[in-house]
Amino acid sequence: MLSGIRNRLNAYPRQFWILFFGQLVSSVGMSLIWPFMTIYVRERLDVTLTVVGLVLAANSMAGLVSQLVGGPVVDRFGRKIAMAVSLGGRAVLMLGLGLADSLFSFSVLIVLSGFFGHLFNPALNSMVADLVESEKRTEAYSLMRIVSNLGIAIGPAIGGFIATRSYLVSFVVASLASAIYFFIILFFIRETKPEASIDHGDSATDTMGYGPVVRDLSFLSFCLSYVVMGIAYAQMMTILPVYMKDGYQIVESQYGLIMAANAAMVVFFQYPVTRGLRRLTLGPTLTLGALFVAVGLGTVAFSSTFPMFLLSMVIVTIGELIFFPACVTFVADLAPESMRGRYMGVFGMSLGVSFGMAPALGGYINDNLGPVFIWQIMAIVAFLSAVAFLPIGGRAARQSARTKPASGSAMAIPMANPQSSSSEE
Repeated sequence: MLSGIRNRLNAYPRQFWILFFGQLVSSVGMSLIWPFMTIYVRERLDVTLTVVGLVLAANSMAGLVSQLVGGPVVDRFGRKIAMAVSLGGRAVLMLGLGLADSLFSFSVLIVLSGFFGHLFNPALNSMVADLVESEKRTEAYSLMRIVSNLGIAIGPAIGGFIATRSYLVSFVVASLASAIYFFIILFFIRETKPEASIDHGDSATDTMGYGPVVRDLSFLSFCLSYVVMGIAYAQMMTILPVYMKDGYQIVESQYGLIMAANAAMVVFFQYPVTRGLRRLTLGPTLTLGALFVAVGLGTVAFSSTFPMFLLSMVIVTIGELIFFPACVTFVADLAPESMRGRYMGVFGMSLGVSFGMAPALGGYINDNLGPVFIWQIMAIVAFLSAVAFLPIGGRAARQSARTKPASGSAMAIPMANPQSSSSEE
């Protein structure tokens, strides 16, 4: 057993495991406060729920902008500096949010928090792609999903206890968690930006612009299918609790158990599922995951009791376990080394767009066609995206095979080799 654990640890560079630990600290810290942010804003500032919704929506919009800005920053200046700026800014802003006593000051800080917080994502995903070779990336991204979900499971339990005594303490602890991760990045993480992308005569467009990204039809097709799939999947996180309560008197606490089952499945089954499917190429993997989501959404239309809704979530979560790590690997494999940050930025923005559109579309279907049609239509939508991923995956694989040998020969990052990295560190 110990040898198996040792082999698993040695399968990835030491720097990957440092990031893994940092993600746990950060995820726990942010989860202390975000689940209770709506309550905090309403009580602290004495505003309506409409205002609260607008303030939090502004935070999300800032995050979308940050993904686009962060991509070129990651490619031009490196992964480490973007991560450090993100975490340092977030540490300061968490303290500010805990002290803000007016709607204007809180709104400014929450927008800045959204911007700095989401600047981290393209940098982290790009650094993992730099560190881990293609064959192991899906498993590596699975491990990052596991530790993030573990933090989300731990954080609210601690945060709820602290919040009943002092929200300010919650913000201080959240700030401290970001600060700890900031110093981990500063002192224990080295830059992994490939040498091939550092001042080797790239044009201004190739260095900072999105021109090459928007001309990549395989990537754009993937992003479109990903947004469509995300809209369908997000109904389980946004519309389902209202649907269950209004139609079947299943209350919030029971939905909480359904979400707990989702998080527990990610923590305990994400890595085994990913390893079990590692022989599948990415196109079929994406299709299989989307098909599970489609089936799960379809079963909601026939559900009327708590166990039936729980089963629907289990089926959707199986699709989630298959689908989402493969998505990040798909982007990492497709992106040229010098443009990983921009590709990851657009990819991250796509998920934000889908989650932003999902409640509006679900609400429109509910109000104009009827609640049950949400799940029937979204099951069809997810199925169509599943069908689309097969040719997209095949086309992207051919494109990657044509471009990677030329670019790969220029890469000189010792950390990308797990054997050499473990001794070097």
